[in-house]
Amino acid sequence: MATELHPAVAQLLGNFRYDHLPAHLQEVSRPFHDLAQGLAETLSGAEVTRALERLWDAKNWAVLAASNSARDGS
Repeated sequence: MATELHPAVAQLLGNFRYDHLPAHLQEVSRPFHDLAQGLAETLSGAEVTRALERLWDAKNWAVLAASNSARDGS
């Protein structure tokens, strides 16, 4: 179990903020934030940084999809 966050991991966690998003996009982004926090708190090693980077990419695509759906009225 990781006790102290590596600075790179701590910096990546900042990318998962969602409070600046409109409410409908916060709903999409929040699970990614929660998963990122859980991974950072329980795992360690370079692989965690890589996992968070990939999770951040996935979060961005999901938020974009939700944004496009809202814009298109879907």
